[in-house]
Amino acid sequence: MHPTYFAGINPLCSRVSMGCCGIVPESLIELLQRFRCGEVGLDEAVARIRAQRISAVGDLAKLDVCRAERIGIPEAVLAEGKDKADLPAICLAHLEGAGSVIVTRVSEEHLAALQSAALPEGCRMEHNRRARTVVLRSRERPAGRGRVGILAAGTADIPVAEEARVVAEEMGAAVLCEYDVGVAGIHRLFPCLERMADVDAMVVAAGREGTLPAVVAGLVGCPVIGLPVSTGYGLGGGGLAALYSMLQSCSVITVVNVDAGFVAGAFAARIAAQKAYRKMEI
Repeated sequence: MHPTYFAGINPLCSRVSMGCCGIVPESLIELLQRFRCGEVGLDEAVARIRAQRISAVGDLAKLDVCRAERIGIPEAVLAEGKDKADLPAICLAHLEGAGSVIVTRVSEEHLAALQSAALPEGCRMEHNRRARTVVLRSRERPAGRGRVGILAAGTADIPVAEEARVVAEEMGAAVLCEYDVGVAGIHRLFPCLERMADVDAMVVAAGREGTLPAVVAGLVGCPVIGLPVSTGYGLGGGGLAALYSMLQSCSVITVVNVDAGFVAGAFAARIAAQKAYRKMEI
């Protein structure tokens, strides 16, 4: 059967082909077409196909630089636990292979190492101190891929919410944020929900007892992603009570792990992108 070309299964990816081996990125399809026409030799085609699979950094890392094309969610580099001397090499290799890289859990030492690295010409570095993220980008990020709303119950929950925002924006979503709108003063929430009436998905970050996501999910029509935060202390502290509360919610919500801002932002952006694509089809 001849492969069917489509652009709708994952609108974060380029156009792809569905054949017996699954999803093939458009860049690979173009390479094979050029090989068939004699524009690219066999050795070059093989080398480029291998290069699309992984990008090795010595014996340190094997980077999945094609992850965004394959599944629509970019690979990120977790700085936490990495030697400050190794981090720039890993990030620069990812930047070369993918055109951008998101670095999470960045300490002051990691930041200094990245700032002193020899970045390629035209590369931009964006540091979000609250989110503890750094984004290196040598190309423009995608845009117009839906709208995501992000709420944080308290000001202590903002850093994790900001990580979600950085990731969603890097995946092309327009993001609206409202912070310090927890249930202890529930009247603060309603003007924010009015402002976010047309978002495609919402991330709601909350620590302590983690009530806010369930409340929001009972009021809005879009999918809500509960993001438990490790604020709070005593019995159930460290995000445990918030996680349990969200998992036991009577409202229908999706829940990610404690402090998993990256996962929440990526999931919301993926929902938003698919909704945006469907609207374009209508």
